[in-house]
Amino acid sequence: MRLPFRHPARLLLATLLMAGCQSTGATAPANSGGASPAAAAPLAQPAAAQPASFPEWLAALRAEALAQGIRAQTFDRAFQKVKLSDRVVELDSSQPEFTRQVWQYLDSAVNEKRVQDGRQKLQDQAALLSRITRRTGVPGEILVAFWGVESDFGKSTGNFAVIDALTTLAFEGRRAAYFRSELLAALRILESGDIAPERMSGSWAGAMGQTQFMPSVFLRNAVDEDGDGHRDIWGSMPDVLASTAKFVLANGWKSAEPWGQEVRLPDGFPYDQAELSVVKPLSDWRRLGVVPMDGTELGGMGAGGDAPAAILVLAGHRGPAFLVRDNFRAIMRYNPSTSYALAVALLADRMVGKPGVRGGWPREEQPLSRDERIDLQQRLAALGMEPGAADGIVGANTRNAVRRFQASIGEIPDGFATKALLERLRQRS
Repeated sequence: MRLPFRHPARLLLATLLMAGCQSTGATAPANSGGASPAAAAPLAQPAAAQPASFPEWLAALRAEALAQGIRAQTFDRAFQKVKLSDRVVELDSSQPEFTRQVWQYLDSAVNEKRVQDGRQKLQDQAALLSRITRRTGVPGEILVAFWGVESDFGKSTGNFAVIDALTTLAFEGRRAAYFRSELLAALRILESGDIAPERMSGSWAGAMGQTQFMPSVFLRNAVDEDGDGHRDIWGSMPDVLASTAKFVLANGWKSAEPWGQEVRLPDGFPYDQAELSVVKPLSDWRRLGVVPMDGTELGGMGAGGDAPAAILVLAGHRGPAFLVRDNFRAIMRYNPSTSYALAVALLADRMVGKPGVRGGWPREEQPLSRDERIDLQQRLAALGMEPGAADGIVGANTRNAVRRFQASIGEIPDGFATKALLERLRQRS
């Protein structure tokens, strides 16, 4: 896919300078690393209509940034060599035909090498992690697990220029308003002096550093732990880990509480209750016959009988089951994927010597393609099962619709969408 406009860097800079020739050059206070500039200056709303050309759009962005306190010299340096990226647009626009099954994702995210590397990182950073944990209550293994899953301990942080990526997505992307606000947040980071534009690299979507913060997350949570005057989540391990701890804590992490555990479900378990939205006291799950796989106390050591928890089943009744607590949800606020949160939790457990998943996965099950998932949703809707929009995303509404269909044909209503189930639906038409 080609972008509609390409603008040489020299002409871009000239356009910017002409657009800013009446600027007063007022300097905004630099951020010291404590308070977030986002709190003082609300994120801007997008322009009412898309400008006719990229230079016009960029000039409007420049005026908006300067009005928010970004200095002209900061903006002009950031955009001096800006490039719109076809690759970023391609990645933003693409929708994968197939999604990996959860066990395939976990095989990659929690492989033996990563576990061993994580154990070494825990040793290497032991003093730093101990200090951060004492202050925040977030365990060191959880922080190292985020680090491992997000960037393989800093090996894969992304090689896109963040300003280029966010500019492309703000001008051309599907979620232009969101990425425009992130672009302005990135400019605030440059204004603060925390990082030079040349070092501000990240993913195609603008996630930055060793634990992949979006710019707005950086502004709220980045910490200058090493005291050098810069919040550096690219190169300073004290800043990386302390910033991650602050973010995890802000997401609701509860000190001295486990994320959850693998459990065994009894015969006849009501699988319509196996959803994150269904929260019960631990005492209720005990009465239903839910028991830990490792023989310990349900909910973790010292868990109270009324502590809230949910049951998570990602591969139906033939796969493992997990009892998850509030800290699992705190992990999900970093990335709203149950597979991601499970990977972080399991990697943390493995690094401190706990066993991996004991239950078997139904590895013979092949993932549904996107077209098959849409077909599934359409057929469920035609039967009045109310799966929600036919968007190819198997969320809670679709799983509940699958359960209703499974119950109607006498199968265990576990909500797991398979090729065999889709074939049963096709036979109904």
